[in-house]
Amino acid sequence: MDKKTHYSYGRQFIHEEDIQAVADVLRSDWLTQGPLIPQFEKALCEKLGSQYASVVCNGTAALHLAALALGWKGGDVVLTTPITFVASANCVLYAGATPDFVDIDPASYTIDINLLEAKIKKIRTTGNKIKAVVGVDFAGHPCDWESLRYLANKYEFRLINDYCHALGAKYKGEISYAVKYADVAILSFHPVKHITTGEGGAILTNDASIDRKIKMLRNHGITKDEQLLEKNEGPWYYEMHFLGFNYRITDFQCALGLSQLQRLDQYIQKRRAIANFYNDVFVNYERFIIPGVSNIVEHAYHLYPLQIKFDEISITKKEFFERMRKRKILCQVHYIPVHLQPYYRQYFQYKQGDFPLAEQFYEREVSMPLYPSLEQEDLDYISKSILDSLSH
Repeated sequence: MDKKTHYSYGRQFIHEEDIQAVADVLRSDWLTQGPLIPQFEKALCEKLGSQYASVVCNGTAALHLAALALGWKGGDVVLTTPITFVASANCVLYAGATPDFVDIDPASYTIDINLLEAKIKKIRTTGNKIKAVVGVDFAGHPCDWESLRYLANKYEFRLINDYCHALGAKYKGEISYAVKYADVAILSFHPVKHITTGEGGAILTNDASIDRKIKMLRNHGITKDEQLLEKNEGPWYYEMHFLGFNYRITDFQCALGLSQLQRLDQYIQKRRAIANFYNDVFVNYERFIIPGVSNIVEHAYHLYPLQIKFDEISITKKEFFERMRKRKILCQVHYIPVHLQPYYRQYFQYKQGDFPLAEQFYEREVSMPLYPSLEQEDLDYISKSILDSLSH
């Protein structure tokens, strides 16, 4: 559908230069495992201040490999937020460890630092120890990473930044904050994200040993690195050192990613302008809560998570979605709290009321259309449709 007749919450923005970059690779000798992969990894490192980067087939694979590289196993407890995509918690299960949750901060919608420390202390009284925390930079708003780093040092756990929403964000003026504070940072290049490779993801780290293991795990656990081989029978020779996976990405995907990365700053600027427009519209109505932004961050606005006080107005969230759909506006909700998913309720006995702030946020949250190709006439139509849909 044309953008003028159909609006989703997110959408890729493909430039002619992107198409040409992919076409050039398709005409080359390499479709996969060629020179564009290390080039894309180098470009990510340069942009985001990381010493190492490993690109993979998607963000979920990146989380999985990070969990394995950090050595999570049975008996380990890993904490994250319930307001995230299920992959942020599922990666803990993939490694055989136990996930648990900490409620959200009501202003930033990221993991609450005070509740986190209280949970850590409670778990330690049982004789258990926190192995790691997966902080999620929800919607593009960075967590309180300085405090997370302090707690990680104090209680001796590893830090993972689920950075999939926040590419281009800044924390205390630094775009390189993700790997400054966390041991590992995870990216996603899904089409609704800031830049896309179709499907794709990456793991950033400043730890050479973590990067080395991830690069083997994404390729069946195999290495041809002469320094790591037990013996070397010739140029064809390789060894499998870990039970790995085929989580590789293609050269033509990396060509797209490289091309898109050059326009990241432009895309972020447009996203912030759209968010500011929405703020100016919705701040004037008591029925809305616009996204809060800490004064020490620069929001990346993967999402614009508007809260609508459905508990105080005459229509339900479902009715609102139906009215918006009739206007060809396909909003979304981010997210159904992970602890309320049937799997987590069945196997971990979570229940309604366990994380009340996350649950209230879910009841109210609606993700508005936000992507770089939206023009002023689109935003006027979307915002008017929201107001009209709630007024009668």
